[in-house]
Amino acid sequence: MIKASIIGATGYTGQELVRILAQHSAVEIVGLGTQNYVGESFAAVYPHFRNIVNLICQDNENPRLVEQADVVFVALPHGLSVGIVEKLLKQNKKVIDLGADFRLKSPEVYKKWYKVDGPDQEQLANAVYGLPEIHREAIKKANLIANPGCYPTTAILALAPLLTDKMIETADIIIDSKSGVSGAGRSLKTGSLFAEVDSDFKAYGFPGHRHAPEIEQELSLLAGEEIEVTFTPHLVPMTRGMLSTVYTSLKKKYNNNDIIEIFQEFYRDEPFIRVLPPGTYPQTKWVSGTNFCDIGINCDQRKNKLTVISAIDNLFKGASGQAVQNMNIICGLDETAGLNKIAIYP
Repeated sequence: MIKASIIGATGYTGQELVRILAQHSAVEIVGLGTQNYVGESFAAVYPHFRNIVNLICQDNENPRLVEQADVVFVALPHGLSVGIVEKLLKQNKKVIDLGADFRLKSPEVYKKWYKVDGPDQEQLANAVYGLPEIHREAIKKANLIANPGCYPTTAILALAPLLTDKMIETADIIIDSKSGVSGAGRSLKTGSLFAEVDSDFKAYGFPGHRHAPEIEQELSLLAGEEIEVTFTPHLVPMTRGMLSTVYTSLKKKYNNNDIIEIFQEFYRDEPFIRVLPPGTYPQTKWVSGTNFCDIGINCDQRKNKLTVISAIDNLFKGASGQAVQNMNIICGLDETAGLNKIAIYP
């Protein structure tokens, strides 16, 4: 059995990790960390775990939290992971960081966008960007995984085949994204209150959302050239789910079936990517509570424009499910273990 601990277990992504790992046949949860609920039963914090997970929450800094663990998930806001991760690596733990601290390869870029100091270049050298469909071989050898952000996951998966095959004009990429409010976390924020979100629809973090440099970093690696994108995220009055619509221009003429076949071939062996048939486009309910990314494609031959739509569950493939997928890879387990979920519908 893989013994796992979670630092930051009482946030939304933390509890989603608990939900997945509690049903994972090869994992035993040995420690749950928190800032606000020290000494309380996890089932008291989240009553839907009653008689399922009754562990007592410990302080995030308590060394006993990770002593028994083989793998430690760190589910903390940006700026809080660096010191903790460094200690964990010195203890020879495998670490999966769900925050932003190790995603960007430049300390200067991180500080510019997050307004705090992050890891130095030596610390960043140990981290692998944890998008399995792109970096699987590097993930297999890593002890520190920088779990991707939710928006970058949708954008990168929508564009990877096109950039790898150099099919699109890289100066002309627009990413229009929508997310459920759970992406804001469980902390009390005015903008996340029911009365603020219900019956409303808005762009946020605009211009200059913090996920933009992460998207550009990974797309540039795929393309072999520096790429800048136009990225606008929106908040949708629903709890979970994320959908990104990507617009770009093709370098030469293709028809819809050509593009779909290219995507199908690129993702042929990927268990969690579903390339949809012509005329079918993703809906967030189709992936709710799952690790799937659904991708729909429309090629406008009249304008030589391409629209790619990708949908994920922002808490699952956009965070905790992807983290468990990474754990499966670095621990030599079946990559789909614990993740074979069918969407909750309607």
